Parts: sequence; C-alpha cells; structure tokens
Amino acid sequence: MKHIVMLCDGLADWPIESLGGRTPVEAARTPNMDELARRGAAGMVRTIPAGMPPGSDAANMSVMGYAPAIYYSGRSPLEAVGMGIELKPTDVAIRCNLSTLSDEPVYEDKTMLDFSADEISTDEAAQLIQCLREHLDGDMRLYTGISFRHCLVLADASTGTQFTAPHDIMGKPIREYLPKGLNGERLAQFQRRSWELLRDHPVNRARAARGKPPANTCWLWGEGRRPSLKPFKELFGLEAGMVCAVDLLKGLAACTGMKAPHIPGATGAKRTDCAAKARAALRLLEEGCELVYIHVEAPDESAHAGDLACKIEAIEAIDREILGPVMRELRERNEAFRILLLPDHPTPLAIRTHIADPVPFVLWRSDRDTPPHAEAYSEAACARTGLFVPEGPMLMRRLISGDFC
Repeated sequence: MKHIVMLCDGLADWPIESLGGRTPVEAARTPNMDELARRGAAGMVRTIPAGMPPGSDAANMSVMGYAPAIYYSGRSPLEAVGMGIELKPTDVAIRCNLSTLSDEPVYEDKTMLDFSADEISTDEAAQLIQCLREHLDGDMRLYTGISFRHCLVLADASTGTQFTAPHDIMGKPIREYLPKGLNGERLAQFQRRSWELLRDHPVNRARAARGKPPANTCWLWGEGRRPSLKPFKELFGLEAGMVCAVDLLKGLAACTGMKAPHIPGATGAKRTDCAAKARAALRLLEEGCELVYIHVEAPDESAHAGDLACKIEAIEAIDREILGPVMRELRERNEAFRILLLPDHPTPLAIRTHIADPVPFVLWRSDRDTPPHAEAYSEAACARTGLFVPEGPMLMRRLISGDFC
C-alpha cells in the first residue's frame, strides 16, 4: 500500500468578488482534485491548535501527524536543520528575510513593501548576506539559505523576543513591529544596521537599474530551539519521504527521518517545477518509501504577493502536473494507494496572510469509494458534507489505517 499526502500550502481562501463570489480553487480547473472529492471522504479539518499562530510550521507538523502542542519549538530551528546547520541545545535560531522597505530617512518610519524583495535570486542574496556577516557580533552566526530565506543563530541565548512575520505587515509601517522583549533592542538595531549596509550595495544598485526592488533590509522573526521529534517510522511504521523546496519542510523531514531529495527546478516560489516534484515523488516510491509527502509552496506565496492569477495558476499546476501524473502512474502499476489532499492553512488574498480557520480535505483510496463525498474539491463543498476533524494529526492516522470516517 502506498500513501500520498498532497499538501497545497495556503490554497484555502475566501470568496472573491472578481471571481463572481468563488474562491481561487473554485475558479481553477482541477479535474483530479474534483475526482478525489467525488469518490473520497471529504470534509474540514482544524490544523492549527487553539491559541497557536497559524504558521506553516505548526500546520505542516500537524498534518504530518505530530501534535504541535507537544512537539513545536519554533519555526526557524526547523529551517536551520533543513539548511544543514548544527544547532546546540543553547542556540536560538531566527529566520532572516531579505525584504524591501520604503525609503523614509528614519528606519522606524518605513513601510514593508515586499517581504521577499521580489523573490530575490539566491546568488544575489548570498552577496548581501556575506556583507551582513562581516558586521556581526561574536555570538551571532548568519547562514545563507535560498532566495530571501536565511537564518541568524544566537549562541548561548534565551528565547523570549517578540517578532512579527514580514508577510503579515505588507503595506504597513514597521514601527510597531520591530523586535521587542528579551533580545528585542539588540536585534532591532541589527535590522537598522542592515539598512545602512544594504541600501547602496552593488547588488541593489544593479537591481534598481533593472527595475527590481532592492533587498534593503533584513527582517528577523520566528525564533526557537531545535525540536526533538520522534522518527516518522517509529510513530507510524512506514518509510516516508518528503518532496519539497523550502527549508522549513526539509527541516521537518530531517527531524523525523524522512528522505528529502534535492529537486532541481523546485523553487519554493510562486512558480515552481511541479512536474519535477511528481517525478521525485514517484522515484521515492520506487526506492521503497511507503508514504510520500508532497509540499507545494506556490499558492501560499501567490497569496502573500496578492497575485490572484498566479494562485489559480499554481492550483491548476498542482492538479495537472502532480496529482494527475502520480495517480496515472500508480494505476498503471496496479498499486493500491491512498491520497490525503489538503492545504495546511488558508491564506486569503484579501489580507495576504495566514488564518487559523479549518481547511478542506479529502481522504481517498484506490480500491473503493469512501463517503461522505463532495461535488467538487472546494472550501464550501467540503464543508457541506458535515465531516469535521477537530485535530490535524488525526488525518495521518486515518490515512494510514484506511478508516476515513
């Protein structure tokens, strides 16, 4: 028996007036998702525990079968592990975005214009991170990641700083959102210093000449310590693999003993090589994995950018280039298989950030239909079935057991 988790990051949304009151997934052409909904058990699930911020970290941990209330210790340490960074128990990892701020002379008066500096290239980002690295205090270490996503590590430090994710304040003045609390002033000062160092850097001058926004600040958020997660096989008895392009999911894979191959062309950005992810998933199954978790960031990044057309395009690409080929190949192999389809959280385009509302899911198996069915895969159609799962980790147990209701 093979198991597929198709995780469409940030897919769920609110009805949009320009789409005639439909959501992006309702407007998208998704024949494979709709087939799953019409034959599988469709419903709604709460992936974010009450009181927790609706981050992709806790939400994906929940879908993977790990209760965030027990295992969650912060986002950045998961990304750090995914980047191959060795964290001591006393280290604090902090996510470092390269972002674009407006050009007011006083740092606190600036506005967050773009949390990703228009998805800056990794080559450009590496030069900027190297510039910042040359001005660090002795107990700070700065590591280059992919595109705008990087990591700052504080040695022998304590947690307790209050941060705000930059994608939560797009278009807002930053004054009220600078780091506060235990290490707040020190880290806010580092952000101010990053502006002074980066605003006229040759990389940013070249970007400006090409009409691109400058990556003129670092923005810190998501602190935490390395988590201690039980291996997936120990919890669920299956060899598992992860198909992903972002360090957060690579870190979750590393911490749970999942295989996570590098996939050329998979970017973790608004547009990615979905076909390459399908091929990688099938290879993992051929190599002995009994469960493959396929994560696609594109719908979420599109929503953060306020790009409706790109979000619909991303949803359609997942359906056409991942779900369709994987289902066809497994059918041709005469393999019995099960699929769990869902997003980790909603990312409504209207507010361009995550919310903790329940999300639509389908549990499907190749050998028989399993009610309650929905007429299509969408937020409203799945809600109408009346099936509600109160805790995300329950879905992994149902997927593996085959007891869907």
